[in-house]
This record gives sequence, C-alpha cells and structure tokens, in this order.
Amino acid sequence: MLRALVDNRLNVLLVAAPISWALAATLPASAWVFVTAAISLVPLAGLIGLGTEQLAKRAGPAWGGFLNATFGNAAELIIAIVALNGNHIALVQASFTGSIVGNLLLVLGLSFFLGGLGRRSQRFARTRATNATTMLFLAVVALITPAVYDLSLFGSLSPRPPALDRLSLLSAAVLIGAYAGSLIYSFRARRDLFRSAPGPDRAERVFSARAAAGLLAAGTILTTIEAEMLVGALEPVLARFGLSELFVGAVIVAVIGNAAEHYAAVHAARCDEMTLAVEIAVGSSAQIALLVAPAVVIYSFAIGRPMTLLFNGLEITAIALSVIATAMVVADGESNWVEGLQLMAVYLILALAFYLIPAAG
Repeated sequence: MLRALVDNRLNVLLVAAPISWALAATLPASAWVFVTAAISLVPLAGLIGLGTEQLAKRAGPAWGGFLNATFGNAAELIIAIVALNGNHIALVQASFTGSIVGNLLLVLGLSFFLGGLGRRSQRFARTRATNATTMLFLAVVALITPAVYDLSLFGSLSPRPPALDRLSLLSAAVLIGAYAGSLIYSFRARRDLFRSAPGPDRAERVFSARAAAGLLAAGTILTTIEAEMLVGALEPVLARFGLSELFVGAVIVAVIGNAAEHYAAVHAARCDEMTLAVEIAVGSSAQIALLVAPAVVIYSFAIGRPMTLLFNGLEITAIALSVIATAMVVADGESNWVEGLQLMAVYLILALAFYLIPAAG
C-alpha cells in the first residue's frame, strides 16, 4: 500500500493539510487557509478513490460495482454537505453544475487532447459511452425542469413557491430511484454500470480488505476536516478577491473535488485506454446528477435548510451545452486532439462567464 501511495505524484500535496491546520490556528482569517485546504483536498479525494477501488477489487464484480457507484464521488458529497451546513446554498448548487460541466468538457477534453497527441485518432467503446451519456441526459432533465417550471409560471427564476420545493424533492426521489435501478443492474450484470475495469497496469496491486477500509476511512475523515476549513475560510477569500460564490463553486470547488479523477482519466488516455477515460469523465458526471445532487437536496430538507434544484440561467445553459457537446463527440466512438481542444475551449468560455459574474450577484 505504501508503494501505491508513493507512486501517485498527487500525494505530495498532502503536505498542505498540516499547513492548513497551522494557518487556521494562527491566522484564521487568512485567505491562505482556504488555499491550503483546497490543495489538500486534491490528494484526499484520490485516497478515497483508491480505497474504494481496492475494496471493490476485493468484493468482486457485483459488490465492486456497488462500491464504485456509491463512493465514487464521496469527496464532492462531503464538501457539499459541509457547505450546506454553513448555509452556502449557492455554492453547493454551483459545485454540482461545475462537476457536471467540468467532467464533460474539461476532463474529457483534456483526455482527448493529451491522449491524441502523437496519434491520428483513438477509439473507444461507443455503446458504453452513449449509454452513460443517455443516463446523464435523463438526469439533467430533472435538474433543469424546476427552472422551466418557474419560468413558465412566474417568468423569472426568483420566486420560491411551495410547489417548487415539492417538485425538487420529488425529482430528487425519482433520481435516487433511477440510481437504485442502476445498482440493481450492476448486481445482475456483475459489472459497474458507470465504469469498466481498470487497465492491467492498475490491476496488479491489491490491498488487504483491512488496509483498503482503513485508507477509505482516513481519507473520509481528513476530507471532512479539510472541507470544514475550506468552507470556514470562504468569506475572507470572497472579500479579498471579489469572487462570487457561483464562480468558487462552479470552477474552484468543482475542479478540486474532481482533480483525482481528472488525473486518472488523463493517465488512461495517455495509455491509450480511451474507453476507461471516457467512462471516468461521463460516468462521474452521471453519478453527480443521479446521486450526489438529489441526496444533498433530500438532506437539505431533512435539516430544515431546503435547497431546490432551481439553477440560474447560466448554470442551465452550461449544463445543457456540455451534455450536447459530449453527445456529439462520443457518437462516432472516435476521438482526436482537435476535439479535445474544442471541448476545453467551450469550458474556458463558460468559466470566464462564471468569473465575470459580480460578487454581489
């Protein structure tokens, strides 16, 4: 296990965790607390993913699919719950948007780009990619329907009628049901619906069940601690740099929470395992839409801080465009670096739009 931890270059960033603790104790109002906590969350998300992957290998195909599907985005879920407890609802909603958009445009685009360098093209399993994209589209329908409902009845995205709360809560329940269906399929088909098995170079090391569980537990506990510090230091960062919660959630928090998967997808693409790279990017987005977002919505109602699935116009546009762009590029089962560059260009334009939103907005 130690060898696997040392081999992952991202783990060098774990040094940021004790630095964030020292800064929080001595300079609690410093923006550097946010920065160091954010950096530490990158390798911690990777530790959770590694622990989950190793437990999945020990559990076999059926339970392995369940573990990967359930804990694949644990870091994002923890950050969202901590932020919601701090009443940063706009940040949480934006982080969901950023995770979906970032995985589909930035991660997939970077994988296409770096994987395609030096190669004429790369091929991947089109059926798996289109199936995952279809699942994502169905989930996105539930994410944008509340906005369509609000616009149709009130002509704006500002009113909060009780019916909108009920629609969001019921939609979240439907998404959880659809996710449960995917888990049932995983058991019957004895494979992970969201992700195929890793390549041979990553299948050799298998930890003991105790070591894998310990790694998962340690990663989860440390992630919760760092997420608390990240959210607690949010206000100084917003004030110092004039950023909006929308930008911080959609770009910064989303990139942090998905950094480990970004690395895994790009590495797979460079090794010409493009099917795995596509499934990491698209499957992670589907998990956010099918499980993480609806689970947090249900949790928000349970703690008395209702969070609806009502996104603003820019978020809706970003999600819709990212799904359409992904569906277009995976339809032929072939990728090249030019397509990757185009996807990243779309992401950059959307990120700039989020950045230019006034902090008071």
